Amino acid sequence: MLNKKMAQALNEQINKEMYSAYLYMSMSACSNKMGLKGFANWFMVQYHEEMFHAMKLFEYVQRQGEDIKLEAIKAPPKEFASQLDMFTQTLAHEQFITKSINDLMELAMEKKDHATQIFLEWYITEQVEEEENDNDIIAQLKLIGDNPHALLMLDRELAARMTTIPTDFSKGVEAAAKGA
Repeated sequence: MLNKKMAQALNEQINKEMYSAYLYMSMSACSNKMGLKGFANWFMVQYHEEMFHAMKLFEYVQRQGEDIKLEAIKAPPKEFASQLDMFTQTLAHEQFITKSINDLMELAMEKKDHATQIFLEWYITEQVEEEENDNDIIAQLKLIGDNPHALLMLDRELAARMTTIPTDFSKGVEAAAKGA
């Protein structure tokens, strides 16, 4: 069973992960509107990853016998200046999520909640990957500058990104992961 403070913090993280999904869905829509379907694809794959992150937390809190407390999810921005702007905002957001996950780990350590510490290790590793991916794309976008041909080449590369995590959680995250 979770400490009440830990349960509250995990519920708040569910909301943050859901906002992340909304943010990437918005960026996908904006990219699509710009005619950059590869970028739209990349952000939609990211949307699915964030939903997976939220659902893992959701199920963990439930398995620990605690109530789920879903809160309103604020609307994300819907317009962005450029793809570089989107990825700069993406990196800043992922750094915010990394800090939040680290804060959860600190709380779990403080409460001597070893089960939650083990559970959160996956998220810590995931955040390193998230920030690395964003930094790589930002570096490429800076090299591209105002070259539309290079931007279209990167767009084609990002179109190849595929969802590697389950997207159907109707039977639970663990069952979906086993089937993926």
